[in-house]
Amino acid sequence: MTTMTKVNVKQQAQAAQKASKELGLLSTETKNKAILTIADHLENHTAAILEANEKDLSNGREAGYDAAYMDRLALDKDRVKDFAEGLRQVAKLEDPSGEVTDEWTLENGLNVQTIRVPLGVIGMIYEARPNVTADATGLALKSGNAIVLKGGSSAINSNRQIVSVMKKALEETEISSDAVQFIDSTDRSATEELFTMKEHIDVLIPRGGGKLISAVVNNATVPVLETGVGNCHIYIDKDADADKAMAILVNAKTDRPAVCNAAETVIIHEAFLKANQNLIVDTLNENQISVYGDDAAVAAVPGAKKAEHDQWANEFLSLDIAMKIVSDVDGAIAHIDEYGTKHSEAIVTENEETAKRFKGMVDAAAIYQNASTRFTDGSALGFGAEIGISTQKLHARGPMGLPALTTIKYVMTGNGQIR
Repeated sequence: MTTMTKVNVKQQAQAAQKASKELGLLSTETKNKAILTIADHLENHTAAILEANEKDLSNGREAGYDAAYMDRLALDKDRVKDFAEGLRQVAKLEDPSGEVTDEWTLENGLNVQTIRVPLGVIGMIYEARPNVTADATGLALKSGNAIVLKGGSSAINSNRQIVSVMKKALEETEISSDAVQFIDSTDRSATEELFTMKEHIDVLIPRGGGKLISAVVNNATVPVLETGVGNCHIYIDKDADADKAMAILVNAKTDRPAVCNAAETVIIHEAFLKANQNLIVDTLNENQISVYGDDAAVAAVPGAKKAEHDQWANEFLSLDIAMKIVSDVDGAIAHIDEYGTKHSEAIVTENEETAKRFKGMVDAAAIYQNASTRFTDGSALGFGAEIGISTQKLHARGPMGLPALTTIKYVMTGNGQIR
């Protein structure tokens, strides 16, 4: 990193920190007006955003990015409208900042309150997905946080334009435009500089592939809210309703294969396979789903290939799927324990005892019974937008909306009490 780049990153972090102090004191109404103004500006500048995005897509085509990556990178009018609408939903949500979560009075008359307060400055490090630029900003501002954005080089033009629009929008509001900082650099060392800015950045949130997340978790001295990759499984039990099972499988695999809540492995009870083999094969063929499986799956599904470790352990982000055949629910749980990433796991069954065992024993941020894993998403769950999906256990887990971007402050009010 050049000295100038290092200085610039530090200056941006310092500016965000200063802005966060004022931002934390603003009313919910003021923050909502600012977020709505940003949403309107983004929609009004759709053409400029798409023009910038086309530069990134052109670069991506030249670089040979795969279809899944290009899908995450691509914007169109509907996607711009979607993230503008997501901001409007965020504006409608209850503001967690300032909420009194508990209150009591000691015997000596000292009043004690615990109050939700903003984290302060969020460092957002992410790849592709230019919609994250808007989503993360809206959630940060609504919860009273400033944000420093460091997107991947593949989306540099899109992110630059989106941030430019948002900062111009903020100039019409009571929120300082310094509350949103964009590190306009493709230098990886600019990202690494954020790792150690503990005095200015309160938390880092990495969002992207496993390599990015590992780099942040393993190298940062700033606290990290870890988002995880989604090696998600669907277990179809012997007591599953066949129609439900096929509909859930198709939706979870094909609705949008390149996202982290798409299913990557289907685990099937041997009795269900025996009773529904033709239905399973027809469903896979009709939806152009290719299978990598164990010996039983390869024998049952024409054209299936033998799965190796990589197929069990990694995301396909495509219409490929791994298939494991088991003799009971414990076999499914054991496979998920070995290869799951603690993101989203589903069971399809009409047997409540089996479902209870699965839901109780599988360790994941989101567990489903008779539903698609595609619902592990902030907007789908009513958060308006999400800043990421946490697969860790401290301090937030699952889709992270507004409350995950706050912490607790103890506020004591007395009348001269001493100890």
